[in-house]
Amino acid sequence: MSRLKKEDRQQQLLEKLNTTPFITDEELAIYFKVSIPTIRLDRLTLGIPELRERIKAMAEEHKHNPINNNGDHGEVIDLSPGKEGIAVFTTTDDMTDASGYVDPQYLYGHAHALARAIIDTPVAVAGVGNIKYKNPVKANHKLVVKAEIIRRRGKTFFIWVIIKDKNKEVFRSKFTLESVEE
Repeated sequence: MSRLKKEDRQQQLLEKLNTTPFITDEELAIYFKVSIPTIRLDRLTLGIPELRERIKAMAEEHKHNPINNNGDHGEVIDLSPGKEGIAVFTTTDDMTDASGYVDPQYLYGHAHALARAIIDTPVAVAGVGNIKYKNPVKANHKLVVKAEIIRRRGKTFFIWVIIKDKNKEVFRSKFTLESVEE
């Protein structure tokens, strides 16, 4: 990318943050081939908050629907805050990719959302996610998501999540979520 005029760079910065809201100022500086202070000045001019504030705002916006923010496909069955939770969701045709299988992002999204819901904090970010996609899933299947907190260290939660299609495990993850409450 060659040097852009300030107005063009700021317009592209807005577009970039709309598609990739969790990108850091450092990554933006590399992308636009400018200094980090230039990116910060552009954000300030455009009224765009720093990364931490963007994360908090997005979490606050979606906290009322912790299991699925992409439509009405999921339902919490049992939730014990601070311990465990169970949810179900049904895959749909609009979740499939070109191969006819459900895109893994939907499995990850439901697993992460349930993990976030059971830690009983309004704002949290994933520090680590060890993810295993075990078996492909087709549309119109009812999946069961089970999450359990296995350990807690201060504001950090270690959570195991398993998604099953009937008795077959299709997704497994271990998340490290950190509460960012003030």
